[in-house]
Amino acid sequence: MKLICTYCSLLAVILITNGCSVYNFTGTGKIDARTFQVNYFQNNASLIEPGIERTFTQRLQNLIQNQTSLNLISSEGDLVYEGEIVDYRISPTTATADQKAAQNRLTISVNVRFTNKNKESDNFEKRFSFFYDYAGTDQLVGSKLSSALDEIFERITQDVFNASLAKW
Repeated sequence: MKLICTYCSLLAVILITNGCSVYNFTGTGKIDARTFQVNYFQNNASLIEPGIERTFTQRLQNLIQNQTSLNLISSEGDLVYEGEIVDYRISPTTATADQKAAQNRLTISVNVRFTNKNKESDNFEKRFSFFYDYAGTDQLVGSKLSSALDEIFERITQDVFNASLAKW
């Protein structure tokens, strides 16, 4: 009886570890790659906010490094992310009775080209966009701008990650 329990325990451990080898806590399946590169995302928006291209590029690199075991390299990566910031726009969303903006919206859109050198069927070019709403009486500078960019880039980079690696 003791021998049967030992075999059952061993079988359970094998099944659990084999089952966990394909999935992980980030939602990605088995990734057929060892390296990735994120090329610099140029800011081609008509309204330019200095430095956001560098911030977005770094945020995407950090997200992939933190949620996968892939190695970041500067060229010849198995997975390549490239593109450009195509829209940076502030627009009123609601107005007051005296025709002033009660609320404004910052919208940023990024065009992303993803290439998987090991599995070409995963390649795509897609536009990702998100927004941040703020009071019409506020100026979007300093820490307010940092908060807006944090929220927008967190969502866009996660959407890029999901589309390229998690297949959501």
